[in-house]
Amino acid sequence: MNESPLFVRTYDFLLWFIPQVQKFPRVYRFTLSERLQRLALDFQDGIVAAGKSQGVTRLEKLKSADIQLEQLRVWVRFARDNQLITVKQYEHAARGMAEMGRLLGAWLKKP
Repeated sequence: MNESPLFVRTYDFLLWFIPQVQKFPRVYRFTLSERLQRLALDFQDGIVAAGKSQGVTRLEKLKSADIQLEQLRVWVRFARDNQLITVKQYEHAARGMAEMGRLLGAWLKKP
């Protein structure tokens, strides 16, 4: 699992992303920051669990991870719209999430 491109991309994304959202102002730190961190970490947990699963269970875990990634996209956009992250940070996050989405989509299509 550690060699999976999706795992590696997600891990790298988390290394960059978590410190960014921890810098949010105090008013957002225990709401939006916490939510973003939880979604990102749950997505990582989901792909690890899917890598260790088989059959229907794997498919369910991958679909759940896909939903979490979509939710993460929405909340990152919300953070940008509230000027909690810069346009450059948003672009970086969007590129990372798009890459993770492509890799996840390829895994979902795999028999």
